Amino acid sequence: MAKIKLKPPVKPGDRLELEVETLASSGDGLSRHEGYALFVPTGLPGDRAEVEVVKTTPRFGTTRLISLTQDSPDRILAPCPVFPRCGGCALQSLNYEKQMEFKVQWVIDSLERIGKIKPPDDISTLPAEQIYHYRNKGSFALQKTGSRVRIGFFENRSHDVVNSDQCDTLLPRINEVKEWVRLLLDRHKISIYDERAHKGFLRGLVVRHSESTGKTLLGLATMPGEFPPEFLGDLLEDPQKLQLSGIVQNINAERTNIILGESSRTLWGEDTLEDRLGELTFQLSLNSFFQVNPYQTTKLYDLVRDWASFDKGRVVDAYCGVGGIGLWLAAAGARVAGVEENPKAAADARINAGINRLEQCEFFEGPIESHMQSLAKAEPVQTLIFDPPRKGCSPEVLQAVPEMNPEKIIYISCNPSTLARDLDLLDGYEVAKLCVVDMFPQTSHVETAVLLVRK
Repeated sequence: MAKIKLKPPVKPGDRLELEVETLASSGDGLSRHEGYALFVPTGLPGDRAEVEVVKTTPRFGTTRLISLTQDSPDRILAPCPVFPRCGGCALQSLNYEKQMEFKVQWVIDSLERIGKIKPPDDISTLPAEQIYHYRNKGSFALQKTGSRVRIGFFENRSHDVVNSDQCDTLLPRINEVKEWVRLLLDRHKISIYDERAHKGFLRGLVVRHSESTGKTLLGLATMPGEFPPEFLGDLLEDPQKLQLSGIVQNINAERTNIILGESSRTLWGEDTLEDRLGELTFQLSLNSFFQVNPYQTTKLYDLVRDWASFDKGRVVDAYCGVGGIGLWLAAAGARVAGVEENPKAAADARINAGINRLEQCEFFEGPIESHMQSLAKAEPVQTLIFDPPRKGCSPEVLQAVPEMNPEKIIYISCNPSTLARDLDLLDGYEVAKLCVVDMFPQTSHVETAVLLVRK
């Protein structure tokens, strides 16, 4: 039987006054008009807003905010001069306590609606103590407008770069390095890549900084080719004045808005950054995954250590990246096998095990599903840890879990929707504990840690 198509009660161009009822997972306000859902960008629960309808679909519509006729009691003044146009943050105008409430509710709603899972009654939280100046990595897009280079993040729902001299979520040194590079780009009229025409040279900047070591790694993402000698002369004249440990040129010839490509060459110094978490030292490549909030990462890793069991078997750290969780557990006495698909990150993980003299760690390169059978046969797995990308675990990985038969599964997720989907597919396990960890204050992103035990 064909679905009945409902006619929206509004059309593009209509102007309405709406009360924002709640927040959507995107961080946009959500209102209803005659039962029809309308999204209000930057709207907060309790706002009354005059809006113009921009687009309608059978299920929902989007609007443009014209003015606020009544402010939410939870609305605060955002410190960023390019908020909310910049797409980097969505919640700067919402007080922090309410940001945490929104993130917890998003996790609960996802589990109940998508996974048909009842969350534990005693959900725990790890709110951030440092809600600004916490990000240890900045990945900046570039655009040329007239004679000026725009450096920043994409505008909401577009590929237009919002220029920003200062991003308050980044560690201050990252902003300093970015502005130093901007000065040199303007001085030497460096060709900037045009995404639409697929022409130009410099595509983006990536800056990694470690507060614990004081070192910084600068990455310049380009099309194939070389920088002008005059620019390189200025760039390499005294990079140590900003305590740079290395400058790397990354080559990306693909027609994409993804900044980094597969190959790199070192222009000066080292091609890796030394960072520390607790007592552990890590070597990080330019494009290796590492948690961006060091202050919250140690709290998350301590939580995983407290939940994990490793007195009777091995820990398998799937999607292990550069080995962060696995090495943290190994330092507590666990025997660990980590699996990572990215070859460079897997190599970094092995180097990091050697640097920290944690010989009870093994790291394997390749998709996790290609190693699960052999790891299950090698020795009993007591705790299995998943920390996948936003898309979650593949069906093949989840189907292989019974063969491994771990006593516990710890699932760390940066996407409540795929978390709920995957938990629903993990037959034979039930949710014992759940903690919402705020790794990304001021944004709508949320990290969730879940402990599952065999039924």
